[in-house]
Amino acid sequence: MTIKGSVFHIIHGSFVDGYGIRTTVFLKGCPLKCIWCCNPEGQAFNQELKVIAADCNGCGNCVSACPHGAIQLEKEQDDIRLDVDRKLCTNCGKCIDVCYTNALSFFGKDYTVDELFNIIQKDAIFYRSSEGGVTIGGGEATWQPEFTLALIRKCKENYIHTAVDTCGYVTSADGRQALAEADLILFDLKGMDSQQHLKNTGAPNEIILENLKNLNDLGKEIIIRVPVIPGYTDSQQNLTATAAFLATLKSVARVDILPVHQFGKVKYSQIGMEYKLVDIQLIPQERQEQIKMLFESYGLNAQIGG
Repeated sequence: MTIKGSVFHIIHGSFVDGYGIRTTVFLKGCPLKCIWCCNPEGQAFNQELKVIAADCNGCGNCVSACPHGAIQLEKEQDDIRLDVDRKLCTNCGKCIDVCYTNALSFFGKDYTVDELFNIIQKDAIFYRSSEGGVTIGGGEATWQPEFTLALIRKCKENYIHTAVDTCGYVTSADGRQALAEADLILFDLKGMDSQQHLKNTGAPNEIILENLKNLNDLGKEIIIRVPVIPGYTDSQQNLTATAAFLATLKSVARVDILPVHQFGKVKYSQIGMEYKLVDIQLIPQERQEQIKMLFESYGLNAQIGG
């Protein structure tokens, strides 16, 4: 049987997902549901209807095309609002077929390993000139374990550097093997207290910490990514505990401090999800520098952003 993976985004020419110039592939599906998630379209494993309300011209084709009555048009004076009942929507795509303004589309497209590799290898000249490569993220790439492992092996057979961006909540043998065979691991560390981690992400952190320790024992090159979210992960206690723990690991090449942002906010409305960080405050530059200095005081190579 041909292995297929569900991909919701491909970025060419990335400078932030590992070393050099990279192609970053985002796979759908994640076991975590982080309150601050900036890729909400990567949480579900299935295709999802994407709605760009500003592109809707109110023609109503989608309303009549939907076999489940999931779409309604609300018209108020000059404003048109497209409402999708996500409980009724089956993501059949019939509304997309008749949407001529592209207000409706899918988050998620299936590729075979060879199909995706053919896209990846077109950027090979940039990998070679910059010591870059391919980064597989998500969602959580290891929750499409067979596909991710096969893609890593295909890239390595063709001398393309591979990185996996992971939340660390990896439970399958193939998922762990994918991390073991990747050249570089970008590892998100979202909190040291397991109960707080559960509240923030929907899952405890014991599996995550154990997987990180195992990768360290394997001698994998690891870049740690620490999201700093006011009210959730930014306490001095959590940041200090994180730095102290990372200082015990030999394979951590760098710690990337990721201050909260709202770049993913617009995508929540596109898939009918609630955005929960409405009143979040951005972190002042001075505080960002203080956090960086904290990690450096534990002997870690740290930077802001990543």
